[in-house]
Amino acid sequence: MAVKSNLTNMVLVLGLTCLFCSAILGGAYVLTKDPIEAAAVQKTNNAIAQVLPHFETTEYDEDHNYFTAYDGDRVVGYAIVSSSMGFGGALTLMVGVTPDGVVYNTSVLEHSETPGLGAKCTTDARFMGQWKGFDPSVKKLSVTKDGGDVDAITASTITSRAYAQAVANALLMFEEIGGQDNE
Repeated sequence: MAVKSNLTNMVLVLGLTCLFCSAILGGAYVLTKDPIEAAAVQKTNNAIAQVLPHFETTEYDEDHNYFTAYDGDRVVGYAIVSSSMGFGGALTLMVGVTPDGVVYNTSVLEHSETPGLGAKCTTDARFMGQWKGFDPSVKKLSVTKDGGDVDAITASTITSRAYAQAVANALLMFEEIGGQDNE
C-alpha cells in the first residue's frame, strides 16, 4: 500500500531534505575553512615579500589595511593594500613603499579586468616593471595620455589609469600614516 500524499508528509520530507543538505554544506564549510584561510594568509605574505625589500617581521594595522615591515628595529617599508575602479570592477593592489616615499614594487591582489586586455596588468613585464622604484617626487603618477610618466597597457588605458590611481591612493595612505615618522 502506497503512502498517501498529504501536507504533513510533504513538510516532513522537505524538512528532512533541507536538514540533510544543510548538514552537507556545514560539513564542507568546516573542512575547507582552515585551508582557505591559510591560502589567503600565504597569498598576502607572498605579496608583501614581492613588494618590499628583505624584512624579518611585519606588523598589521587593521584600521588602515597596511603592513609595516621591519628588519630588526628598522622599518624597511610599508605594504599598503589599495584599490580603485578599473574597467571590469575593483582593482586591488599591494603597494610597497619605502620609508623615503618611493614605490618599491606593486602586486595585483584581485581584479576583474578583461582577459587578454586589462588583465595584462598582472603579466605585462613592461607595464609591471615601470612601478619598481617609481619615485612620485620625480615622476608624474598618471598615464602618458594624461600627461604623466606611466606607460599604459596597449588598448587598456582605463585599467592603466585605475592602476595608477590605486598606487596614488597607497601613496596618500603612506602620507596619512606618517611614513618616515613611524620609524
